[in-house]
Amino acid sequence: MPKTKEAREILKALGLPVAQQNEISALTLMALAGLGPDDPRASAKRVKRTVSKGIMAFISEKYGKTYAPNTRETVRRQVLHQFVQARIADYNPFEPEPPTNSPRAHYAISESALTVIRTYGSPRWASAVARFVAKHGSLAVKYAGRRSSGKLVPLTLPDGRRVKLSPGVHNRVQKAIIEEFAPRFAYDAEVLYLGDTAKKNVIMDSATLAEIGLAANDHDKLPDMVLFDRHRGWLFLIEAVTSHGPMSPKRVVELAERLKTTKASPVYVSAFPNIATFRKHMKDIAWETEVWIADIPDHMIHFNGDRFLGPRK
Repeated sequence: MPKTKEAREILKALGLPVAQQNEISALTLMALAGLGPDDPRASAKRVKRTVSKGIMAFISEKYGKTYAPNTRETVRRQVLHQFVQARIADYNPFEPEPPTNSPRAHYAISESALTVIRTYGSPRWASAVARFVAKHGSLAVKYAGRRSSGKLVPLTLPDGRRVKLSPGVHNRVQKAIIEEFAPRFAYDAEVLYLGDTAKKNVIMDSATLAEIGLAANDHDKLPDMVLFDRHRGWLFLIEAVTSHGPMSPKRVVELAERLKTTKASPVYVSAFPNIATFRKHMKDIAWETEVWIADIPDHMIHFNGDRFLGPRK
């Protein structure tokens, strides 16, 4: 079994939220444990690692995965901070309280997590996981408790169903897409998929997704929302953009590859909460895609060359 798949299973067992069960989290765990692709799990060790020259360098050397330099902050804020909260990693254990922004700031696998990793695949694995969770709890459960105390985002779907999304700007944009964008530009469309930053898939029409060539079991690669207008044969693939993730050239190529056999006509949409957020991501948006801004819901911006060139009445 590939080490990254093993690492994801370990993270899930130790109670990490879904957002911290992805590839970069798995590789970070392997780097903290000092495990290359061919190293036995029993050889996991506790070592001092900085983010760039320690963790990211290890991932590049051992797994051939080189991330852009600006990924350093993503690893720190969206992986390591959660690892520390979950007691999977320790912050500055070899040199407590270095100066703020010190280049000596570092992380290490915790002793508790190290024990679990070393037992993976052995008869002692289940009991090691149980002891870890009993002692430190589950970060996913803790986060879910915090979210449930926040103000949920109510959403009414086109067919009248009502659901509640977890709090946050991202899900408020998704609410606007359903309640403001769809009636204007996708008025006959069905909601085939709608993700939630917390619950992942709130709406999942697996049968129709499979029918049009988007496997439902591969939901990590789906955009935030998929709408389907059967009358026009239009498939709206929509990313709700708050901090990252517009329809970039790379994203469009990935989705187009998966839709090679479909008879539906894809419409790629980047949805933003406001003009300011749109401006931040404008350079990353692919040509021949659409932009919708929730603050000005009656209009769209077409990154489509000469498709709409010509006089208008």
